[in-house]
Amino acid sequence: MPTCLPIVLRRCHRCASGRFRANGKFRVNANHKLLDAWLLALCTGCGDTTKLAVLERMNVRSVRPEFLNLLHSNDPGLAAELLQDPVVRRRNRIALDWDDAWRLDSGAPHQPESEAIEVSVRFAARIPVRPVRLIAEGFGLSRAEAGRLLAEGNLVSTVRLGGKLSGDFTFMLKR
Repeated sequence: MPTCLPIVLRRCHRCASGRFRANGKFRVNANHKLLDAWLLALCTGCGDTTKLAVLERMNVRSVRPEFLNLLHSNDPGLAAELLQDPVVRRRNRIALDWDDAWRLDSGAPHQPESEAIEVSVRFAARIPVRPVRLIAEGFGLSRAEAGRLLAEGNLVSTVRLGGKLSGDFTFMLKR
């Protein structure tokens, strides 16, 4: 589950830093019947502002009024949604760094009575995370121990647990 907006990875023109913090503020500009909208982000090094294009030269009538109201009210949920939109990321040539921007919500810790436990992982947002890291945090293991369980075949899933995932998955842990 996300806790804040991710860091935007993009080179700063002023200080050559590569990290920007989006705070959910938008800038909307109208030129006659054409509309531009940007998501503003501040450089973590020098504080310079960059604009991430959301709308470019759109006819005002083609923009939904609800969407325009969210832009004007600086909705943080809209900012999170737009940052995860692949079209917006590609248009602005940015990547996202999700380190320290999410948390794991697990049920109450309990000891399984059987030799194997099946677990379903559900993502509240499309955050790319290494499943081994989630499993280690969820069960209170070190990452090395979770990796050892995976290598020994005691951690089984239909998806590859070695890379990053951003979608729901299930796994079985054998003790």
